[in-house]
Amino acid sequence: MAVLHRAFLPVLLYLCLLQRSGWAKVDLTMHDGVEAYLGDSAEIHCQYNFTNAEKPPSFILQWFVRVVGNGSRMRIYYGDVSQQMVDNHTDFSGRIEVTLDLQGSRLLIQDVQLSDEREFFCQVNGLKAGSAEGRTHLRVFAPPEAPVIESVLSGISVTNELPSKIASCEARNGYPKPNITWYRNSLPLTSEPGHVNLLILVTKESSGFFSVQSTLEYKLVKEDKDALFTCEVSFFVPGAIRTMESHSINVTVHYPTTMVELWKESPQGLVKEGDTVELRCQGDGNPPPPFIFTREQEPDVELESNGDSLILSSVSRIHGGIYQCRPLSSAVPAEVKGEVQLNVHYLDPAVVMPKDSEEVLKGEDLTAACNALSSLKTSTVWYKEGRLVGHGNTLHLRDASYETSGEYICEVTVPSMPALHTSGSVHIIVVGGPQLVGVEQEVHLEEATGVIVNLSCEAQGHPLPSISWNIVGTQNWYEVLNKANEDMMHSVVSVKVTSDFSALCNASNEMGNEVKAFSIKAIPRVTSTTDFSPVEGSGVIIVVIILCLLLLAFLGSILYFLHKKGKIPCGRSGKQEITKEKTTKDDIVVEMRTNNKNEQSVLLKAVNGDKKGPTEQQ
Repeated sequence: MAVLHRAFLPVLLYLCLLQRSGWAKVDLTMHDGVEAYLGDSAEIHCQYNFTNAEKPPSFILQWFVRVVGNGSRMRIYYGDVSQQMVDNHTDFSGRIEVTLDLQGSRLLIQDVQLSDEREFFCQVNGLKAGSAEGRTHLRVFAPPEAPVIESVLSGISVTNELPSKIASCEARNGYPKPNITWYRNSLPLTSEPGHVNLLILVTKESSGFFSVQSTLEYKLVKEDKDALFTCEVSFFVPGAIRTMESHSINVTVHYPTTMVELWKESPQGLVKEGDTVELRCQGDGNPPPPFIFTREQEPDVELESNGDSLILSSVSRIHGGIYQCRPLSSAVPAEVKGEVQLNVHYLDPAVVMPKDSEEVLKGEDLTAACNALSSLKTSTVWYKEGRLVGHGNTLHLRDASYETSGEYICEVTVPSMPALHTSGSVHIIVVGGPQLVGVEQEVHLEEATGVIVNLSCEAQGHPLPSISWNIVGTQNWYEVLNKANEDMMHSVVSVKVTSDFSALCNASNEMGNEVKAFSIKAIPRVTSTTDFSPVEGSGVIIVVIILCLLLLAFLGSILYFLHKKGKIPCGRSGKQEITKEKTTKDDIVVEMRTNNKNEQSVLLKAVNGDKKGPTEQQ
């Protein structure tokens, strides 16, 4: 009481001093309800407005809460212009924060508890401005644990007259009370006397949470053997209703066998030779009876099986046929059986004609064939050095050239069954005289004396040609490269240019020969005794040219002056020829190309004996 007296004393004094010129009132609004999750924070807003007030009045704001059990109210907060206070020794001490101004107040409740679900009151006393009060109901929500479903482990017979217990479902620790719904193949189940019974047990825990347990009693029929049963718990959350579904269960249903089915369990799709095949037999009765397996071609031979499955390892085409299974039970009629047709597909190794290797004369035609026996439609393609060169079983090679030589691979595949594939190959050898590659019939070059020129000659043919050189005009040459591969011969000679000379490259084999000629004209070599860089040399030349032009202009003016004075008689003037010598580099690479039918090239390279650069030679 002493605390309340001290709290209200400033207000009473203020009322005595307050004078107002008119009447005023307080408008206050609050939401009917506020929702929050357990453990979260909740905000309750109180909006108020002082009307007809000449100036902002002083006021008292108090928050109250409904006491659980007796319906009375308990204050949890007080505030005015001079002080604000959270009441001690309440359920909300240390968990609430209040803000206020002339427009409204906010009550923030932290770590919301289940016991916080009650009414909260906002009371504003504006003294002469009037007073007002509003209320908001706080609702607290706690989602339950995921539903746990348990099925009856023993089988249930369809011959039972009354609904049998097949499963139970429990959802624990939710607030407010959750609900449980049962589903069969995603369709909800409702109570139906003689067919469906739903038993519900609700328990309120000491913690205040609710736990709900439901039992499903159901009269099973044969069609329920593949049915899936689930339970779903629905519960309230702030502003919505949510659900959680259990995993599905299947009930073991017992019923007599009236039909048998046999099918190929594995592999999926078509079967090829070498596969392991599993055939599965299943009747519509439960528990299933044992089965016997036979093959229609040998009906009296019982195949070794494992329960309801027959395993055929590494099958071949002879395993194809109609397979049957029958229940091993005297209560089942003999006509109750299952059948399945097993087709084993195959692809034999590819056969290529001609075999292994084949020689063909240059310019002739050749046809190769590739075939593979298969139970399915095949597709054949041909490759040479990884490049696609043909489609179909036959490959036509026309006007054979040396480029035609090589290994040709045929690949046979089954489009409908990619796992079936085979391949074969044939090596084609084109026989003919030498053919020089990459040069003209005659090559004419001009080279500076002292330069070393590399003459290259490359020839192909079968049998592999040999290359010989005949060089006239110099003896200073030697062969630096002589290399051969399967159908190509390559030779390079180095010649030091001292004078004009000619060279003949002669490629020959037993089928003929071919000659290429090189004609080299030696030209004087101009060298400079002064070492300078290209940039410096260009600058010096420009300066020299400018000085010469100035000197010529000066001499011309003097001659003209002397001529006018009569000092020099008129007559024919001598001619002076000024030639600019062209310097050449020591290292020269010349590549000759032609557009003849047989494209030819030659690499001509001049190299110093000591392999130094041009600026290093004297």
